[in-house]
Amino acid sequence: MSGEQQMVIIDGARTPFCKAGTSLKKAKAGDLATHVFREVLDRTGVDPAEIDEVILGCGGPGPDEANVARVASLRAGVPAEVPAVTVMRNCASGMEALNAARMRMRAGDGDLFLIGGSESMSNIPMLMGEKLVNFFTRLSKARSLGQKLRTLAGFRPSFLAPRLAIVEGLTDAVSGLMMGNTAENLARRFGISREAQDLYALASHRKAAAAQQSEAMRGEIAPITVGPDYAEMVASDNGVRPDQTIESLARLKPIFDRREGDVTVGNSCQVTDGAAALLVASESKARELGLDSLAVIRGHGRAGLDPTIMGLGPVHATPLALRDAGISFEDLDMFEINEAFAAQVLACLSAFADEDYCRKQLGLSDALGEVPEDRLNIHGGAIALGHPIGATGARIVLALAHQLRDHDKRFGLASLCIGGGQGQAFVLEAA
Repeated sequence: MSGEQQMVIIDGARTPFCKAGTSLKKAKAGDLATHVFREVLDRTGVDPAEIDEVILGCGGPGPDEANVARVASLRAGVPAEVPAVTVMRNCASGMEALNAARMRMRAGDGDLFLIGGSESMSNIPMLMGEKLVNFFTRLSKARSLGQKLRTLAGFRPSFLAPRLAIVEGLTDAVSGLMMGNTAENLARRFGISREAQDLYALASHRKAAAAQQSEAMRGEIAPITVGPDYAEMVASDNGVRPDQTIESLARLKPIFDRREGDVTVGNSCQVTDGAAALLVASESKARELGLDSLAVIRGHGRAGLDPTIMGLGPVHATPLALRDAGISFEDLDMFEINEAFAAQVLACLSAFADEDYCRKQLGLSDALGEVPEDRLNIHGGAIALGHPIGATGARIVLALAHQLRDHDKRFGLASLCIGGGQGQAFVLEAA
């Protein structure tokens, strides 16, 4: 807002995003966050002691990484006197870290923050089922040999059936729907065909492949070493399929609504490992430290909506971010909208331009507007790059900041839908 000190993005970095179970499978969320924290500190040359707080978004840290922000902060060389906190807003956790830093700055509670998001979906655990938990509880309470033998005799192989934390985490606790089923709801509501979804997915891979070929994302990515003795260098996202065809996408079967659905693994985001980090500061602190800025945070918005149509979150959050920034939808030059599902992004594009939806659901006097295809996710999105839950919010903000600078544009929107029925958005201005 005019007249009020703004937060600026000094610089940022992310790991390559790699499909779960592949190159980054042995790196935990803390390891990935440590890597990008170190990279950002090295790139900016900032004394870590100057940082007021470290804030990291993460959806599913391991049990051995309680407050993973603190773990990664200390490993990255930030002094023990600098506090750290982990935040979680499902898919927008990395974006929530930025929001938390901005709120602290506006409240006068700090001027320099190291923030980001991290997720190792390879390491989201399998959990013991209730029957196995009860079995071990009875066994631990058994005192005599006879009691222990009777308890052991009651064991059944079915007790070993695990609870899959990743599946439970992607199921809405209120509606009982998997996230993919909410995308099916949107496809039906807005009349989005299977072909349209597959064509959108194909375009995402083609954009990402072109960006890799031209090294357009080189400035964002901090290569990471993995494997025995850290001998293997991973330098690029490994989920991008340059040879993807519409024919191969069309052959895939629906996975959420197997009888009548259109959402497949091919037109959905990939399950991925990765982390992203940003160094952000108040304008006055950046000047004091002599730091150039990559972009300015002009506005933020967050909103709630029906969990069964959670994919429309960006449509609900965007007007709030625009109002905070003091600009209109027509002022936006670039868009980064997370691709949870092709149907979800296409539904957002329809709702943005739908006068009836914007009036009845958002209380606006008119439709927000059209999103030009050539300004949306210009380097591909999560369908091609992947969606590490806690990291994506920070990644798309970083990507947008680079795109505004590289393409000499002024304003951009970064937004996500959020499991549970929420949306979050930031408006950036090129510095």
